[in-house]
Amino acid sequence: MNDAGVVALRRAKDPIVFALWHGDMLPLLYQHRDEGVSVLISEHRDGELIARVAVSLGFRTVRGSTSRGASRALVGLSRELEAGRDVAITPDGPRGPARSFAPGALIAAQRAGAPIIAVGVSVRKAWRLRTWDRFLIPKAFARVSIAYSDPMQVESTSPRAAAAETSRFQSLMLDVERLADA
Repeated sequence: MNDAGVVALRRAKDPIVFALWHGDMLPLLYQHRDEGVSVLISEHRDGELIARVAVSLGFRTVRGSTSRGASRALVGLSRELEAGRDVAITPDGPRGPARSFAPGALIAAQRAGAPIIAVGVSVRKAWRLRTWDRFLIPKAFARVSIAYSDPMQVESTSPRAAAAETSRFQSLMLDVERLADA
């Protein structure tokens, strides 16, 4: 739903920062397979499993997180965006709190001048794991609805000021979730 912004930016060869909740990652990995998107994945041991799945589905990986390798991750994301590649970031990962927008995606987007597109997922028939992020696993033959926000620029001109915009992007994520549920 509402993927016109994604299509237009890709047609113009402008890189995108996709923002998605950590628990919604699995159906999005499948939906965007073989598109060459670079995914930020934690350096923790459990991140290795996700990294292997992502690479097997045609993704590139940037390793690091807010709790481990943050500056290296930010440099890696910036390089991917400057090379014209889309990146995907879970602003609530790798440890939460769930569905809380941390500023890393904003700082990467601000540095590269790339727009952020929030991604929402809705699945009626699914399992939710009892993990901090309520990880989503769609049941067989379940209908998965995916919605995209319009592209939004980070308005700030410095990384510190960009971090102050988290509430605006938190609202964007909630809006796109509602769109996916509609």
